[in-house]
Amino acid sequence: MLGKRTLKKKTLKKLIAAGVVALVMPLGAPVAQAADVPAASRQLDWLVDASGRVPVPENEITGHLTAELLAAVGGPAGLNAALTQIGRLTVNEILEAQPDHVVAAVSGTSDDYLLEIHSDQAGLIDGLRVGPNDPLPTSWGQVDAQLSALGARVSFAASEIGPDGRCRTVHGVNGDVQRPLGSAFKLYVLGALGKAVAEHRASWTENLAIRDDWKSLRSGVLQDEPAGTELPLAEYADKMISLSDNTATDHLIHRLGRDAVQRQLFAFGNQRPEANIPFLTTKAMFELKATQYPARADAYLALPRQLRPAAVAGLERLPLTGLTGWQQPEKIDQIEWFGSPSDICRAFSGLSKENQPEIDHALSISDAGLGLDKARFPAVWYKGGSEPGVLTMNYLARTADGRTLTTSVMVSDPAHALDENHVVARILALTKGTFPLLAG
Repeated sequence: MLGKRTLKKKTLKKLIAAGVVALVMPLGAPVAQAADVPAASRQLDWLVDASGRVPVPENEITGHLTAELLAAVGGPAGLNAALTQIGRLTVNEILEAQPDHVVAAVSGTSDDYLLEIHSDQAGLIDGLRVGPNDPLPTSWGQVDAQLSALGARVSFAASEIGPDGRCRTVHGVNGDVQRPLGSAFKLYVLGALGKAVAEHRASWTENLAIRDDWKSLRSGVLQDEPAGTELPLAEYADKMISLSDNTATDHLIHRLGRDAVQRQLFAFGNQRPEANIPFLTTKAMFELKATQYPARADAYLALPRQLRPAAVAGLERLPLTGLTGWQQPEKIDQIEWFGSPSDICRAFSGLSKENQPEIDHALSISDAGLGLDKARFPAVWYKGGSEPGVLTMNYLARTADGRTLTTSVMVSDPAHALDENHVVARILALTKGTFPLLAG
């Protein structure tokens, strides 16, 4: 995730993407604490109450949220940012209420959501899910209508990967039209890592030390770790995919080599790999868009292609100072990573062929709040991406009878920032309806 919402804070999108995360019992919150009120209901009361008094004090937030949840949403500032974007919550209906589990239909400022909270035996909240409360499409015509409502620049494909690894598009709208990917480009980095492991040029258990000169900006957590901290490559991969950790990503690109990642574009069948060469690290992207914009970006684009690799290397050597987020689209059709829904299907197919448990684990940590029926779809992979003007959400799901299905939705607008909360909710509802249609 890049741009305004990722330089300094997480948003509701990261709350949704966190899937199942943990909270702790309320300490001193101004809500009812009667002993006969179930823990899950008390936590619902607290969250609804807190949404109306943003910014919620840090000491109160840390009394309610575990370190895991704080990491997922970008700390107290991230939670306050998310609550600000949703607006004051109103409970419309309690859909399910048990001592350890509550599901409520709620409304924010501009959208309706399903809010699900689960508490463990000690009263700790061990599950929190925010998702769309939209009607699911039940026909391809309804899918097309919902896609049309997302804007003029939408690419979509619902596909099946056959036993031979080939992608067959079942239904598509501009499915072969490339769009900016945002952080979905990290699928190619993961593929390059898997290939290096298969060729014994790397190991999932190999420790890699964090370097200050390889650090990037949020999203993620590794930018806050001290230099010299050693983590196995598998953990870098997990954080790159599940938290969209930019520092983890750049460390892997440097460890593997830019050429290795660029070769993965060809290996996975990206239909226009040259658009992604030289392959940018996230730090290079920030340097082009978050400082001296547009002069530095224009100077880079004016360079002949053969001179750009050296320019990117120079950007990567610059200090991470003086960078500020951007709130409107900045040259998203010139400076980004690019692919189509069909390209994403082929990338998922390539990752499946690499057949490594660590790849499956990284891609399975978060489903971004999709919540497919696990009996029907026991395995789900997810990677999305965004920056102002760009949002992509990409899924693979395996059916109980062994079929492999993929969906990819890409939305972009070079002139106006997207309302991410609105678009994410719409895409989640659309995707949740699409997989049953694909499964037939």
